[in-house]
Amino acid sequence: MKRFVLWLAAASTLLAAEGKWTPEQVLHLDPAWLKQQGLELAPSRLWDPQRGAGLLAGAINLGGCSASFISPNGLIVTNHHCLFPILQEHATPENDIVTKGFLARSHSEELPSQTTRVTVPRKFTDVTKEVLAAVPAGAGDLAWNKAIETKQKDLVAQCERKKSTRCQVAVFDGGVQYVLIETLEISDIRLVYAPPRAIGEFGGEDDNFMWPRQAGDFSIARAYVAPDGQSATYNPANVPYKPEFYFPISTKGVVPGDFVMVMGYPVRSYRSLVAEEMAERRDLFFTRGSQLFGEWIKILEDTTKENPEGAVAVAATLKSRNNTFKNYNAQLAGFRQGRILEKQREDEQKVVEWAKGRPQYADALAARAGLIELVDQQRETWEHDFLLRHFSDGPKALTFAVQIASLASEKRKPDMERDPEYMDRNLPRLRASLERDQKAYFAPADKALFASLVRRAASLPGGQRIAAVDRVFDSASGDAVRAQVDRLYSETRVLDLADRLKMFDENVEALHARHDPLLELAFALYDEGQALKKKEDLWQGRAARLRPLWRAAVMAHAGTPIAPDANGTLRVSFAHVKGYVPRDGVFYTPQTTLSGLIAKHTGQEPFNVPETIRKAAEQRRYGRWQDPHLHDVPVDFLADPDTSGGNSGSPTVNGRGELVGLNFDRVWENVSNDFGYNPEIARNVNVDVRFLLWMLDQIVGADALLREMGVEPGVHP
Repeated sequence: MKRFVLWLAAASTLLAAEGKWTPEQVLHLDPAWLKQQGLELAPSRLWDPQRGAGLLAGAINLGGCSASFISPNGLIVTNHHCLFPILQEHATPENDIVTKGFLARSHSEELPSQTTRVTVPRKFTDVTKEVLAAVPAGAGDLAWNKAIETKQKDLVAQCERKKSTRCQVAVFDGGVQYVLIETLEISDIRLVYAPPRAIGEFGGEDDNFMWPRQAGDFSIARAYVAPDGQSATYNPANVPYKPEFYFPISTKGVVPGDFVMVMGYPVRSYRSLVAEEMAERRDLFFTRGSQLFGEWIKILEDTTKENPEGAVAVAATLKSRNNTFKNYNAQLAGFRQGRILEKQREDEQKVVEWAKGRPQYADALAARAGLIELVDQQRETWEHDFLLRHFSDGPKALTFAVQIASLASEKRKPDMERDPEYMDRNLPRLRASLERDQKAYFAPADKALFASLVRRAASLPGGQRIAAVDRVFDSASGDAVRAQVDRLYSETRVLDLADRLKMFDENVEALHARHDPLLELAFALYDEGQALKKKEDLWQGRAARLRPLWRAAVMAHAGTPIAPDANGTLRVSFAHVKGYVPRDGVFYTPQTTLSGLIAKHTGQEPFNVPETIRKAAEQRRYGRWQDPHLHDVPVDFLADPDTSGGNSGSPTVNGRGELVGLNFDRVWENVSNDFGYNPEIARNVNVDVRFLLWMLDQIVGADALLREMGVEPGVHP
């Protein structure tokens, strides 16, 4: 079978900033074009494929977020919301660092995290031939998926024989290419600085995905390793990690028109899907997800109202749900306003007509038909499958119980045959999350979330019932469901941290012997989930077989490089600082200021500016951070890179490789960029590094921290 990786081909010109380029692809882009855009470095400075290193390696993976090194002593900068779990981990009613912020004035004051980890890229190896060679001749869809999964696990196991190494086999565009990625995993991450929540989240959900924006979404941490340089869990004897690559800080910032690069780990985009698959995302996934998360948000807010302890417990969960809820709604709006599905069908038809006249692409046309047929199959049980997946994604009680039951069940299998989440390599972090998430448990909210899931399950059509739930809950009435949920919670020991950690090491027989009703429900959900997984494995095998054939035609028709869909791997996007027109008669300028932040102050959340910052602004105590053109301290700016979820915390750097900002959001009109890049509205929101420097300099007086970042402090109170 021919595999085409045409998106690695060179091209002489590119017309827009579209493209989340892999490190390898950067070296195949036209150097003259890159220089014309504003890149002052040689592309080889960004990435050396022989070493598997370069400036791009200064951008690191924070597990769902991106981050970057900014000093030779392991300082890491990322978004406030990306390090929020560490704040929550250490916050108490007596010392509410979530609200008031935090600064460590010495290494000894830095706050360790139980679960936060970063990975630093080391090496990328194309293993497409090895992976595909593992598929037996004539393999069916299920066997195809199994062979690929087994080979991936084998490659990862071999790679991780090296100390302190974390590996993955990344899949590009559903099977066009497979790349073995080797990283250094650092597990001792300590919080150094976080602004008050009122700054880190300024504007809250009101401003989320909106412009103009004035949020200081930044925080600083430090990476530590053992004295011998190997990764190690927290130990007072550990020493700061010495990164080979880090980003110097630009004190000059940006002006409109400046060239910038956004580097990071975008998690997911959907441009390689066929139109019918995009329709499933629109009609079902985003629609049902918006409904579910909207209900959960209301539950979390209602059950923690007037309860500070409960509000702290659910804060991280509520933040995540709010972000996803607004994202889904923005996706739906983007589908309507941008005619995304209609355009995809038009573009797809052009490829179909082109391929019809070329016999070598007959397989591509058949593959497209097969992908459409697959969507039809998935729709038959879609409602059941969607809700079943979310039963362990809502109430912490179910999350804990399903993880315990799943772990014990998976341990019956050889390690290489287990679900990746329950392989031996992942057990330390699973145990740590089971311990850490105790602080995120608040009984009234948890029970209400549980009851909402049961009610939704009760409304499923007859052919799509969740049998595990029907066996426990014999009524859909509100009072009956609440009473049964209360009984489950009162009779389980899963919610006791000490008991739960004992369960972590118990086998299936020992767990059943406990006669714990919540555990028994979890085992039943696991069994039903295994049946769903078998279907999903078959679907994934079919897609992995078909999609590369169709993509070969798409790439050949395009005739220019195509960056693969986001998949959580290191990418870079090239862009410029610029405003945009969101609707008729309106133009948004690309920068906001401290004065704009103060103008939004109402004294009430989410627009309640701390007094120290209001005073400094009133006194025009700008220090050296006043922008000569704005005559003010810059706060946020817009640029037009190709970004996605997971780019939160990404370093935004100038053409010299200096940090000028941190990506933290996209504008509302651009959220549906996951399905297609539109240069007219493709804008991301970055916090200007000068606002971070102003906060450190003029507000908290973090002179030692500034000097470590290579910045000389100014005169401050």
